[in-house]
Amino acid sequence: MTINAHGRAFDVSEVSNRQPAPYNARLFGSILEKLMNYKNFLMGSMAMLMVSFCGYAQDVSGDPKAGKTKAYTCTGCHGIPAYNNVYPTYHVPKIGGQNYEYIVSALKQYRAGERSHETMRAQAGNLTDQDIADIASYFVSLTASKEAQ
Repeated sequence: MTINAHGRAFDVSEVSNRQPAPYNARLFGSILEKLMNYKNFLMGSMAMLMVSFCGYAQDVSGDPKAGKTKAYTCTGCHGIPAYNNVYPTYHVPKIGGQNYEYIVSALKQYRAGERSHETMRAQAGNLTDQDIADIASYFVSLTASKEAQ
């Protein structure tokens, strides 16, 4: 008798008497493993394609013209060159020409209370998804060198 790592006794002769799995079972296991790897590859590829198409669909859903009107209060801080917030003191970023997905994500996080800036939470708190898409489209249409108007 031999004691295994789990403290159980077993006869070494029992282990050596085991028959190997039949060839068909080993082959099936090998094929199944390859199919699972292929499935994971396909699922990953499909997920990446869906994300890229979703980004494109979001980009065309916003109206920059409507966003210009809705972003009027945004330009009070984000349209001033080298503007620093009074409290807490930090540099306010210019967002003209910024990435669409980033602006949408940030505004939705402020709206949900997931970001900590109270003024931005208040600004984004009543925005709809369409408002956010319009504002993001407006800021994307600006270049970083142009002033937000």
